[in-house]
Amino acid sequence: MSFSKQYIKLVDRFLPSPFVIALLLSAITFFLALFFTGGEGENVFQQSQNILGFWQKGFWELLAFTMQMVLILLLGHTLALTPFFSNIIKKIASVPSNTSQAAFLISFFTIVMSFLNWGLCLIFGAILSRKIGENFNAENKNFNYGILGAAGYSGMMVWHGGLSASAPLKVAEIGHFLVDKIGVISISETLFSSMNIVISIVLLIFIPGLFYFLGRIFSSNTDYSKLLKPSNKEEAEIDNSASENKAWIAYLLSGIMVLSASFYAFDKWNTNESIVDLNFINFLLLSFGILLHGSLAKFMRAVNSGIMGVSGIVIQFPIYSGIMGIMKYSGLVILISDFFVSISTATSFPILTFFSAGLVNFFVPSGGGQWAVQGPIVVEAANALNIPIYKIIMALAYGDQITNMLQPFWALPLLGITQLKAKDILPYSFFALIFGAVIFIIGLLIF
Repeated sequence: MSFSKQYIKLVDRFLPSPFVIALLLSAITFFLALFFTGGEGENVFQQSQNILGFWQKGFWELLAFTMQMVLILLLGHTLALTPFFSNIIKKIASVPSNTSQAAFLISFFTIVMSFLNWGLCLIFGAILSRKIGENFNAENKNFNYGILGAAGYSGMMVWHGGLSASAPLKVAEIGHFLVDKIGVISISETLFSSMNIVISIVLLIFIPGLFYFLGRIFSSNTDYSKLLKPSNKEEAEIDNSASENKAWIAYLLSGIMVLSASFYAFDKWNTNESIVDLNFINFLLLSFGILLHGSLAKFMRAVNSGIMGVSGIVIQFPIYSGIMGIMKYSGLVILISDFFVSISTATSFPILTFFSAGLVNFFVPSGGGQWAVQGPIVVEAANALNIPIYKIIMALAYGDQITNMLQPFWALPLLGITQLKAKDILPYSFFALIFGAVIFIIGLLIF
């Protein structure tokens, strides 16, 4: 048996589902906190009770942020389903003739979309992967659908350097929770820094090349016809009244929203305040989603089709929020970060921040949530070591995003659209993690 077949068989046998992974991580976090922090109790029972209390307390702490994440993904989905983006997807899907070409194109365009919006990139990549898979299936071509799905997920290792990046956008807000320690950090120092621009360009060139190479190595004899059959489900019922289908109503509403956003941006610009944050991006996504669909009925139909894609996030995000509660209130995240700080120098600290963020991301798979927990620690250390704050922010962002290639939480919408399983894509996204990590580390060392 070849290496490629042995590798896939091993992953297929032992990799659990995303929901099971969330539960396993909860148990691991519980026992790590119990062993390393003691849970601040006199005996094991009290310690366990306290840690469970931390879990329950954290469970509900990110509901507002959860809604922001749900909206950014759902609205990105609706935007990907507009005629404008659907036509782009159809044109791209008609180009490749084999797995290698398809994986290259999917990864390239998914990464481009990730610079604009992580929710849009994820849905765009998922729909493009499925469309190309359907084309290949209709032509009776032998192809590896798992690689296509992994390529469609590759934007999630780049998104935190793009315009929907949680941590850089958060520190660009007036009055953010660390403003007294670092002030307001403009996106010109983080997202539009020379370091991030160069690293992003390198990723855009080499990651699609990697997927082209993987497509040459891993052939597939799997029958994907059942996964790629067009759905026979009837569309969800929506209000199809005359007012819902009037184009002028959609254009008027979206026009008012864009005008309102413009006034908001102008006011912020006049007072030298940051313009771009998660709420502003969601507002624009909603505005352009309605505009490009051309009617409220079509927009709501796209919303209804995207609801299933966020169901996993709605259920699993509180579980990860509970994990974050244990990490934060038990002091476990401080122990992890302090360990990396204790062995750091001014040169090595950005690299170790990158690794620690990648580790924490398995337990807190949210860029914003992770910054809330880990940000204060790395900021203190960066100030003590005289390291530019913008570099530490981006080092944490890079670490947070790279391990998405092994943390399947954000792949849930893609898995729903493509009908693939996590174990179908993670064997290939793992190679992207290794390759991307090398690029990020070199970039952090050079800059």
